Amino acid sequence: MPRKSELTRLLSLPTRTPALSAYTARERQLITTLKTPRQVQRYLRALPYNWEATLRTFRGSVEAGRAQCLEAVFFAAAVLEHHGYPPTVVDIESTDGLDHVIYLFQRGGRWGSIGRSRDYGLHGRAPAYASVATLVRSYMDPYVDGSGRINAYGVAHLDALSPADWRLSTRSVWRVEQALIDMPHTDLPTGERRYARALRRDTAFKASGAPTNRRTMQRLYGDQVRHWW
Repeated sequence: MPRKSELTRLLSLPTRTPALSAYTARERQLITTLKTPRQVQRYLRALPYNWEATLRTFRGSVEAGRAQCLEAVFFAAAVLEHHGYPPTVVDIESTDGLDHVIYLFQRGGRWGSIGRSRDYGLHGRAPAYASVATLVRSYMDPYVDGSGRINAYGVAHLDALSPADWRLSTRSVWRVEQALIDMPHTDLPTGERRYARALRRDTAFKASGAPTNRRTMQRLYGDQVRHWW
C-alpha cells in the first residue's frame, strides 16, 4: 500500500486550479454552494447516472446534468479544490476489468470518499477509515457480483496524473481513464472465502426481489453501512 509519506506528498502536489472567473455562472454557483464532501455526495447521488459512452469533464457533467463514476470524481475534485481539498482519487481495480474510481479526501486524520455508481454500495464513505487500504476494503463486499471482485487499488493526484483538462474541456478526456489504468496499483485481493460468502449473499438478495435501500443493505452488510454515503 502507499506509504504515509507518499500519500502526504500526493496531497501537497501543486494544482492547476482555475480562478472562479474561468467558470460559468452555474458552475460558480455549484462551487460556492457545495462546500463539503457530504454536500457534494448528496448532489451527485441525486443526479441521473450517465449511461452514455462519454468521459465528460466537470464542465461537461454540469451541462449534461448526469455523471458516471469518473465523471463524478472530476465534479467532486473541481468543486472541493476551492474548499481546501486536493484532487486526489483512488482507482479500484476489478478482476473483470470494470474498475471503479472514487474521490479521496482526508478529514480529522481519517479517510473518506465520494462516489457515483449504479450499485448502492459503491457510492461514497464518511471519513471514518484509518488508512486508504481500509477504505478500499469497505468496498469489497458490495463490489462482488457474478464477475467482479476487487484485486488492487491505486492512488493518484489528477493534475500529476495527466495534462488533460478534466475541469473545463468540452470534450471527453479518455486520457485520464487510460492513465488511471496504467498507473501503479497495490495488490489488495478479495480473499476466496470472503468472495464466496459475498457472492452467495448477492445472489440470494437479487433472487429475493427485495428493494435496494438503506434498510435492506443494513440487513445484508451489517454495521458497515452506517459509514456509507
